[in-house]
Amino acid sequence: MPLQIDLLENDFLGPVIRKNREEGREEGREEGREEGHREGRLEGEQSMLRKLIQTRFGCLPDWAEARLAALPISALEALSERLQDTASLEELLK
Repeated sequence: MPLQIDLLENDFLGPVIRKNREEGREEGREEGREEGHREGRLEGEQSMLRKLIQTRFGCLPDWAEARLAALPISALEALSERLQDTASLEELLK
């Protein structure tokens, strides 16, 4: 008959295992928070730039929506800087 030992109940190993589990959970939570922050920032940048572009050029065609959705934050920031100096939507999103 096999012998089963619960390592969590071991006086020496139990606290170490529990501590490592908790640290792993904390790292996972922090990574999740960071990812959520990045996604939220990206969505906010896209939304704000979309509104600014619509104010300047009118309703966005599907191709422009798709182009904005595919851009990283750095490119969105660059577009917002060029927006006032650009004559057309095509020129802005080329």
